[in-house]
Amino acid sequence: MIKHKVIVIGSGFAGLSVASNLAAEGCDVTVLEKNSSFGGRARQFSEQGFTFDMGPSWYWMPDVFDSYFAHFGKKTSDYYQLDRLDPSYSVFFPEGDRMDIPANFEAFCDLFESYEPGSSANLKKFLAEAEYKYNVGMNDLVYKPGKSLTEFLDWRVISGVFKLQLLSSLSSHVRKYFKHPKLIELLEFPVLFLGAMPSKTPALYSLMNYADIKLGTWFPRGGMYQIVEGMVKLARELGVKMKADAAVESIEVKNGKACGVHVNGEFLEADTVVSAADYHHTEQKLLEPKHRNYSEAYWESRTMAPSSLLYYIGVKGKVEGLEHHNLFFDEDFTAHARQIYENPEWPDKPLFYVSVTSKTDDSVAPNGDENLFILIPTAPGMIETSEIKEKYYQLVMNRMEKILNQSIKDRVIYRRDFACSDFTEDYNSFKGNAYGLANTLKQTAILKPSMQSKKVKSLYYTGQLTVPGPGVPPSLISGRVVANEVMKTLKK
Repeated sequence: MIKHKVIVIGSGFAGLSVASNLAAEGCDVTVLEKNSSFGGRARQFSEQGFTFDMGPSWYWMPDVFDSYFAHFGKKTSDYYQLDRLDPSYSVFFPEGDRMDIPANFEAFCDLFESYEPGSSANLKKFLAEAEYKYNVGMNDLVYKPGKSLTEFLDWRVISGVFKLQLLSSLSSHVRKYFKHPKLIELLEFPVLFLGAMPSKTPALYSLMNYADIKLGTWFPRGGMYQIVEGMVKLARELGVKMKADAAVESIEVKNGKACGVHVNGEFLEADTVVSAADYHHTEQKLLEPKHRNYSEAYWESRTMAPSSLLYYIGVKGKVEGLEHHNLFFDEDFTAHARQIYENPEWPDKPLFYVSVTSKTDDSVAPNGDENLFILIPTAPGMIETSEIKEKYYQLVMNRMEKILNQSIKDRVIYRRDFACSDFTEDYNSFKGNAYGLANTLKQTAILKPSMQSKKVKSLYYTGQLTVPGPGVPPSLISGRVVANEVMKTLKK
């Protein structure tokens, strides 16, 4: 029996997920990756004894990862070991106020009480609603392919439509329960990277607060790239062929059907092509105009999630006062968010995030030294220069030194910058976005770009620019949903 041949373009989380799911169904699957290592935005690199995860750094929603590996009869622990972080992360507010977020829920309630007496009772109500949204959202809604409204004619969704709060904003929802501005910022921060102001993000996404507070923040020993290595190992165990340094030049379409790709000067035949690469790039660069679902004008009208200005820093000696995850909210939250989402420009006083995995794992830095991953969220499409990168490097380092009351810059022995143009160059990312398509109400479910080509048979899309949306767990799910759609077609 001849196996159904599938080519998957891109080896990010969605690409690896769809490849393994289809291989498990008996397909002959080949993954093509343009870069020299697998993982897409979740690549890793090492220099001078420092190891850096290049992209995703938060391990949230551990149940989604467990479910992914369980689908193949495996356990997460078969591929990497997890540690729960405590504190989950630290938040630095103005006037030297610091909030260490405890892993223990009762301690978390006590923290809320210390800022707003009586708030722990409201916190429990808020999280009970968030848990309902999480269970419906992560078990039902995200597994829909977004092809038709009829997918959502489900009694749980319909009966709970008001509980899901799709038509109210997260901002107004949080303020119903809490008054203290720092508690509000803490509960709004998880949606900062979804692509819209909290005032324009559906209250449904308080489900992320449940994931944060109740399910916890974890770390795979060795770094987030351990997930990629685990998924690649699993894919190969299932028979998936993995090819790096294989940038696809075009998708071949004959008689209205995708029949293969051109890569490195040769043609690779396929019965089905799944693009886990940037959706816009796939359409605008790999297909002829007549085969595209969407016009350039359509893409220009989309609201994209942010890009990022990143610094990978190796520091001699220890940096005291930092935890594994650190949020510097010492400047105005709303002002920075507006300069990302409403009036795109380089931020005046940006908030920023610092990950120091060497606090948890001493294998990622030379003995006694620290590796710092610094991220400034920026509007997509911003053109950076060497002067701009240096300006913001000095800005965040100076603020960090002042808040932590120690010198850091003069101990930096390694530095690498990564910005909007690098996202475009390395990942063919539309407007250099770092996270995909924003999760606004107008870009939810069936209003996202379609998983299945409307004009070319046997051509599918997966990843952060289609259903269900940005983030690592949604990307794992996206691959599984697309694989199901491919198999439905094959079994007709």
